[in-house]
Amino acid sequence: MQVPDDLTQVGYVSGAFGVTGSIRVTPFSADADALLNIKTWWLDKPSLRSVDVRTAKMHGGDVVAQLVGTIGRDAAEALKGAAVSVSRAEFPELPADEFYWTDLIGLDVVNLQGENLGTVTDLMHNGAQSILRVAPVQTGDEKAPERLIPFVDHFVKTVDQQAKKITVDWGLDY
Repeated sequence: MQVPDDLTQVGYVSGAFGVTGSIRVTPFSADADALLNIKTWWLDKPSLRSVDVRTAKMHGGDVVAQLVGTIGRDAAEALKGAAVSVSRAEFPELPADEFYWTDLIGLDVVNLQGENLGTVTDLMHNGAQSILRVAPVQTGDEKAPERLIPFVDHFVKTVDQQAKKITVDWGLDY
């Protein structure tokens, strides 16, 4: 099988589960939709390869999965630390006003005044909402601090994935 160009890491193998060869995967998303619904994953251990998923279910905050061809605890334990990736094209569809974090990373952030605040480098979750981590535009030799902008309607006005731009109600001096 050819490696997809749009592989996106969605979690990692945190260890074996039981004695039959099931693995425990720590997802990067609280709902783990991609891991639960996509039947072909890509693991990077021992080298990048596709694996077929026989079963996958939530167990606590992790996903427990049985992979075709992984038999016994030793085989499952050997996968510990492997990155778990899936093709972005296979992600479940979201409602119009929701976004996968991976789709927001790399977008430019501008405020209502048209001032460029920087580029989304990552997101984090603080328990109440997601937060955009924005690397500011560098001007001169002085390194500007990272901006943390809550990803909530009060501050985020529009997300235009086609234009690769997020418009926010956020000042340069915040």
